[in-house]
Amino acid sequence: MIIKMSAIPGGKMGKVGKMNVKAGDKVAAGDILAQVETAKGNRPVKAVSGGTVSRVLCEEGAEIASNAEMFDIVENLVSEEPAEANIENITQKNQKEVSTDLLIIGAGPGGYVAAIYAAKNGLKVTLVEESELGGTCLNVGCIPTKALVKSAEICHNVKNASLFGVETAGNISVNMKQVIDRKDKVKNRLVSGVDFLMKKNEINVISGHASFIDEYTISVNGNENYIIKAKNIMIATGSKISKIAIPGMELPFILNSTTALSNTELPKSIAIIGGGVIGMEFAFIYKNFGVEVHVIEFMDRLLTMVDHDIAKEIQDIAEEEKIKVHTGSKVMKIQSSIDGKAVITYEDKHGEHLLVSEKVLVAIGREPNLDGLSLDKSGVLLNSKGKGIQVDASMRTNISHIYAIGDVTNIIQLAHVASHQGIVAVDNILGKNKAMDYSAVPNVIFTSPEIASVGTGEDEANAAGMNITVSKFSFAGNGKALTMGETRGFMKLIKDNETGKIIGGSMIGPDASSLISSLTLAIANEFTEKQITETIFSHPTTGEVIHEAAMDFGIGALHQ
Repeated sequence: MIIKMSAIPGGKMGKVGKMNVKAGDKVAAGDILAQVETAKGNRPVKAVSGGTVSRVLCEEGAEIASNAEMFDIVENLVSEEPAEANIENITQKNQKEVSTDLLIIGAGPGGYVAAIYAAKNGLKVTLVEESELGGTCLNVGCIPTKALVKSAEICHNVKNASLFGVETAGNISVNMKQVIDRKDKVKNRLVSGVDFLMKKNEINVISGHASFIDEYTISVNGNENYIIKAKNIMIATGSKISKIAIPGMELPFILNSTTALSNTELPKSIAIIGGGVIGMEFAFIYKNFGVEVHVIEFMDRLLTMVDHDIAKEIQDIAEEEKIKVHTGSKVMKIQSSIDGKAVITYEDKHGEHLLVSEKVLVAIGREPNLDGLSLDKSGVLLNSKGKGIQVDASMRTNISHIYAIGDVTNIIQLAHVASHQGIVAVDNILGKNKAMDYSAVPNVIFTSPEIASVGTGEDEANAAGMNITVSKFSFAGNGKALTMGETRGFMKLIKDNETGKIIGGSMIGPDASSLISSLTLAIANEFTEKQITETIFSHPTTGEVIHEAAMDFGIGALHQ
């Protein structure tokens, strides 16, 4: 049987994309043989019956016209039953069959929030998760890390209690096992809370690994096996830790952001590879616990995603806290010394250097998790860089009934973005015309002090050639910050001079993680400086820095 290209409107040409089969491969009816790019989007070319591919009559990258021959398939001699019957035969082999309005793959902050929202809107929802409810965020990410941040903050405060007139007797020590136990209790309570919400909203939760059979069908392998047919599918499989090719990564003293959360032995020294969000949060955690910390960053500054003034301030603070920062440095290899310590060889503009520490934490980053998903069988395409699933503003993929949200799209790797994307996707499934707006996404980094930002930054605005004014107010002029003994840092606002609107803001200082919500509301609702300055802020609070920074656009801040 010859498989031909379907009609392309207007007599236009298509371009052969990914080939999924080669000569000699066995295929079943409905299997995707190749993708063809057209002006109207990508089209999957499918086998119409089971058999063996005898010839491939086209090549990847070749232009192709309507009705062009693409594959020659020798059909099976024994006739096959229809696809529905095949699924029934599969289910007879200890597999259960499920039908649902919405199938969500992945129960992280994107997937489980979308599931609850969809269920509350009347959809029959099935949620598949191969690990624990809550995904990376609740189990080995946001929540556990913040539990450690709090323990480290208390340790720091106790050490400095005498500054507040509180005398502590004896030496202060850290019981890392108790720190980790508390972290686990917090995590377990939140996971059980998600489980309660699943039951409360009558969401069918299935444990196992999901993979596509076709664009409407998923198989799940776990303690029990399932075949799930869904009207709509949402992919929310999150991200995984990126692998880096540095010799010595297999050595026993190497930690990553997951294993560090279960490490009950506090080292005397640690080298952190990567000065991004994860690396810097752990740097201050370990430093506040009394560990000698080195940070090795490839770029010429820390936290390259934040405002340049903020990055400089956190590096100054880190160095004042005796965190040794090595920017513009590339790790070449990691070796073990005779006494079992890590010997890191890194290179900068001055040459090659050696650094010795008890532990090494690799905090390079995360990448979309597509492992074992068999995405090719769904016809869903990746983005132009091949890193993450391609979606439009409605969170819809190139297959109209399949959506993707969260880290797997590689748009913005933040839990709260995933949750909002899930809500937008469900709204579109319900027939509402909703689109994601990324203009006011808050971002928080839990260093010491905290960092937060939202909207358009100064660097971004200048790069775009915008006519802006920048205001700045120091926490040193804030009464509440002074009472807290946390006067380092500042608030920075960006105003678009063409419209008068506040389009962005960044801050480093006490309560930044809470203050950013107020600023996000202002930017999302397109407030001007006047609307902020005419708002009454309670006193004494750290929130007054927002009011003062807005005043700085006009007559100037009152307390600076």
